[in-house]
Amino acid sequence: MILNASQLRALRQRNDEELRKGSFAKRGYPANTIQDLLQTIDAAKKEKKKWKKLAQDRGQALRGILDLASKTDVSNGD
Repeated sequence: MILNASQLRALRQRNDEELRKGSFAKRGYPANTIQDLLQTIDAAKKEKKKWKKLAQDRGQALRGILDLASKTDVSNGD
């Protein structure tokens, strides 16, 4: 199941409420597990952004190399 941003926000809010209740929380509610999963999702989003930025930078560098290589005269043979 894929959750959108508003569903994740609602889940986080409900989980935070359960964590604040402490010993009065619903019996069996896995608040700490859900909190760990939400932190894992946030970390994965940050990693995705980091790798996306790295791929964009790499693409720009490769375009620059291609532009330089196309401008170089290779017909000389030296």
